Amino acid sequence: MDLRALHCFVAVAEEGNFGRAAVRLRLAQPPLSRRIRELEADLGCRLFERIPTGARLTPAGEVLLPEARDLLERAERARERVRGTVADRVLALGMVAGAGLEVGPAAMTALRRMRPGVRVRLREAAVTDPTAGLREGRVDLALTRLPFDTAGLTVRPLGEEPLVAAVPADDPLAGRPRLRVAELADRPRFRLPPGTDARWRAYWLAAEEEAPGPVVASVEECLHAVLWEGAVGLLPAGAALRHARPGIAFVPVDGHPPSRVVTARLAGVTDPLVDALADALDAARQAQARQGRRDAPAQPTGPCASPIVAGQNYSPAIRLGG
Repeated sequence: MDLRALHCFVAVAEEGNFGRAAVRLRLAQPPLSRRIRELEADLGCRLFERIPTGARLTPAGEVLLPEARDLLERAERARERVRGTVADRVLALGMVAGAGLEVGPAAMTALRRMRPGVRVRLREAAVTDPTAGLREGRVDLALTRLPFDTAGLTVRPLGEEPLVAAVPADDPLAGRPRLRVAELADRPRFRLPPGTDARWRAYWLAAEEEAPGPVVASVEECLHAVLWEGAVGLLPAGAALRHARPGIAFVPVDGHPPSRVVTARLAGVTDPLVDALADALDAARQAQARQGRRDAPAQPTGPCASPIVAGQNYSPAIRLGG
């Protein structure tokens, strides 16, 4: 039997209600109901009766419940024992749009101290997938940014990063010390393709959905859209450091929430090594936050402040732990 279906069955049985079980599992109710129906079809009997207050186990469901709990416990024990024997396991860490990149080296140092045999392979995902391949099983942990649909995931905040507007260097806005997102309204904006998570698309576009502009799938394509097509758009502030080049100015923006950097993993999946990687990233973030508070210089304001253009020495000033 499918262990995911058994997880759903146990949740509904314990909650006595499909809606509450869906919330507990961080899963939409239609796929939850579909898994229960598939399990019932596999077993050839009904497991629940619908009642005014929710759902009640049938006699067959009563028999299955202790068996399902036992199967899930044994599967988890087997998973932990097998993983414990893998001295040289390689964890896949997915990353979206440079999220948390600056804490990576310190996190890897901490992880090697805690788990000497574990290695980490970084996989950079397209900006069209805010989960970095997590739902498809391509990575063990995602280092990403909110907002996006987090159903079925466990999310752990790391901090916040301000945004910048990427604009052509000859655009009048390029000479501004700061600008408001609304000031980009009359310019073509780079956009994410249809089918991309709706919350993610709305956050990065920060404009009407029908706003004109080229469709992009990576940060590099965003930059090419600025250089080759005169488009503008929002990027994390760290892009000004990592992607500085002639012809593009990165201007700090107001009037839009900062990017929230998080780690994300599949909910309900226990893995001590993934726990260790998430803990190492969080510890590195906290250490950077403490160091940043000690070393933070005064920020320029007023007419002396300047936009970020290629060639300048710029720190993205990520505020972690906020």
